[in-house]
Amino acid sequence: MRVKICGITQPQQSVAIASLGATALGFICVPSSPRYVTAAQIRAAVTPLPENIDKIGVFANSSLAEITQTVLDSGLTGVQLHGDETPEFCEQLRESLPQVEILKAMRVRNLEHLEQAIIYTKYIDTLLLDAYHPQQLGGTGQTLDWQMLQQFTPSCPWLLAGGLTPDNVLEALSQVNPDGIDLSSGVELQPGDKDLDKVALLFERLGRTVNS
Repeated sequence: MRVKICGITQPQQSVAIASLGATALGFICVPSSPRYVTAAQIRAAVTPLPENIDKIGVFANSSLAEITQTVLDSGLTGVQLHGDETPEFCEQLRESLPQVEILKAMRVRNLEHLEQAIIYTKYIDTLLLDAYHPQQLGGTGQTLDWQMLQQFTPSCPWLLAGGLTPDNVLEALSQVNPDGIDLSSGVELQPGDKDLDKVALLFERLGRTVNS
């Protein structure tokens, strides 16, 4: 199972979190976010990481040129679109960056949102379902309605996000069956500053789940 820890801001934490068991690290490329990092900061954080760790930049309503330039400057291996990007935009991004994983984050409030998410599966590699919040794009600490996702089986891999913590992750995984999970605020001391004890506890709780 993939485990993505998102909102990394400190290079030394990126190495520690990868060594604890994360398979992907997320870097916020949205200037209005308290977890925002520049391309140079991302490069400093990803350079010491092993090859097999996915390095994913999170963008919201950025232009194709901006995203492409950031990927080239930073060494990202994936792009997560967290804004109002259309399926057509995802398709254009795929043409622009054929070697890069494309993830589309959807803030899910109801079944209609889930149906909308399905439309994207033809144009992306991975879907990420986050809790709906009218103002914030993510890192809100709010959980999704897990029961609503019990029958969710899209044609591409998907990650569960939204308010996951070491304390509720096993309950979430007992109700839904994602290909991976994404945590940010649930393993933080404050925005962008991860609590390595909580990250360690997360992997301890996941135990066999990650290795299976």
